[in-house]
Amino acid sequence: MLRRFVPPYKKYLILSMVSNLLAAVLTLFSFAVIMPILEMLFGLKSMDYSYVPLSGVGIRDLADTAVNDFYYVTQEAIHRWGAGATLALLGGLLVIMTALKTGVTYLGSYFIIPLRSGIVRDIRNTMYDKVVSLPIGFFTNERKGDVIARMSGDVAEVENSIMASLDMLFKNPVMIVVCLAMMIVISWQLTLFVLVLLPIAGVAMGKIGKSLKRTSLELQNQWGSLLSNIEETIGGLRIVKAFCAERKVERRFHEGTERFYRLSNRVARRQSLAHPMSEFLGTITIAIVLWFGGSLIISGRAGIDAPMFIYYLVIFYSIINPAKELSKAMYAVQKGMASMERIDKILSARNPITSPSNPQKPSGEGEVTYEGVTFGYDPLHPVVKDVNLHIRAGQTVALVGQSGSGKSTLADLLPRFYDVQQGSVKVDGVDVRSMRVADLRGLMGNVNQEAILFNDTIFNNIAFGVPEATREQVEEAARIANAHDFIMATEHGYDTNIGDRGCRLSGGQRQRISIARAILKNPRILILDEATSALDSESELLVQQALERLMKNRTTLVIAHRLSTIRNATEICVMHEGRIVERGTHDDLLARGGYYTRLVEMQSVN
Repeated sequence: MLRRFVPPYKKYLILSMVSNLLAAVLTLFSFAVIMPILEMLFGLKSMDYSYVPLSGVGIRDLADTAVNDFYYVTQEAIHRWGAGATLALLGGLLVIMTALKTGVTYLGSYFIIPLRSGIVRDIRNTMYDKVVSLPIGFFTNERKGDVIARMSGDVAEVENSIMASLDMLFKNPVMIVVCLAMMIVISWQLTLFVLVLLPIAGVAMGKIGKSLKRTSLELQNQWGSLLSNIEETIGGLRIVKAFCAERKVERRFHEGTERFYRLSNRVARRQSLAHPMSEFLGTITIAIVLWFGGSLIISGRAGIDAPMFIYYLVIFYSIINPAKELSKAMYAVQKGMASMERIDKILSARNPITSPSNPQKPSGEGEVTYEGVTFGYDPLHPVVKDVNLHIRAGQTVALVGQSGSGKSTLADLLPRFYDVQQGSVKVDGVDVRSMRVADLRGLMGNVNQEAILFNDTIFNNIAFGVPEATREQVEEAARIANAHDFIMATEHGYDTNIGDRGCRLSGGQRQRISIARAILKNPRILILDEATSALDSESELLVQQALERLMKNRTTLVIAHRLSTIRNATEICVMHEGRIVERGTHDDLLARGGYYTRLVEMQSVN
């Protein structure tokens, strides 16, 4: 999955790999400088060397010739300046090569950082964009806390595990491959033996890595449950306190944190096992190689002498640290892959609400038609059943009925929050599924029972759907919505921050801000969902006045419990168990003495 985020950062990846390759080569050459010190300065080797030009040498003999000439130069330096001065020169050469090696090693890490940070940023942005684009139906099956956990905790886990391991994942394999290549050049028999041993250690560590991924997936799921628990508790704190349920929610949360504690311990213990196990297996491997190589040298079948075997062991030992870091990185990656699976569940989610390739455009008059519409959140249990409804441009049609009768669901089908399963919904004679989603929703304005506002200024909340709106236009919309006076009475007027979900405003004030937002958008079709049901009488009067101004000359679909607010509707449709069972004006329906009459009588009694 991560591969899709890598292409924009290819240049950093290439630069990092080149730097790591140079670091590996310089590591080998810095080790090679030690050999003349061992062999010549301390009397381990006393043969004389002659200079051989590299120009006339074949590729197979190139390495041997280069080593011969290096020993020749060292030999001549000893003859000319003495052993002490040559030792100082070789030491200086070792320092220079180490400085170069550490420099390019730093560059390897330097170039990988933009890739690491950029991928994490892109994952966050892609997840947010995906969440915004997904249909409302997706979130009816997902807990909000779990979605938040995936966008925060899981992305952080990917950053801390996979992304933090990128340096090791790209650097260490290069070092291991370069060192193995040199080991093959020195002694293919020994290296073949090593290559038989290493997979055995790898299989042992791989089994632990798989169990770590499985446990990490459980851990992240449990973290999502905890966040959901916190989100629900804070949102319902008034009910928790009203029913004296503090101990109950505390006990439920403590049980969740206890499970998270146990899973965290299991993951941390398995991850901590990576370093000691890799060190133990590495030591066993070195001991076996030392025994096997020493036996070959003693028997004279090794093809290398003792000093070269020491160099071989130095190179082999230089693989151990990269192998340890690689094993730790692989453990971290296994842990992070569990989070990647949870992230990918959102990124791979299919959005059924899509725009057609050849969209049609409505005339803009605002005529709405429901033809044989059937829909259910579970297809086997429809909420709306074979509904036919026609709303002419400029008319106001009200939907009334008991809770659960399908009123809000029918309204949600108009802006394509959901798609019908049977029948069709049309605007100006065009099926809404044949229109661009943005064009369709651009025709509509929504005012809901709960005024959904954002933690921002009053101005930005009113101008939310019209980014180019001027201050004059916003103020005019607020005046029409009966909101201008209370806005100017706030501390900073239109620049006042209203807090989380508009918590600094009263219910009526929030609703009037919501109405002003709809007025500014100037929609052709208006959906009012219980817009006054949660207000006191005075606030309801102000809001109702604002709504009447908003509804003027617009096609309006009203969902209402308070029947007094829809007396003047062009048509009132009474819904019962997903069907329209009565329709007509207020007076006509009262005269029939049916469902509508019973609803009016119940409200009159109340």
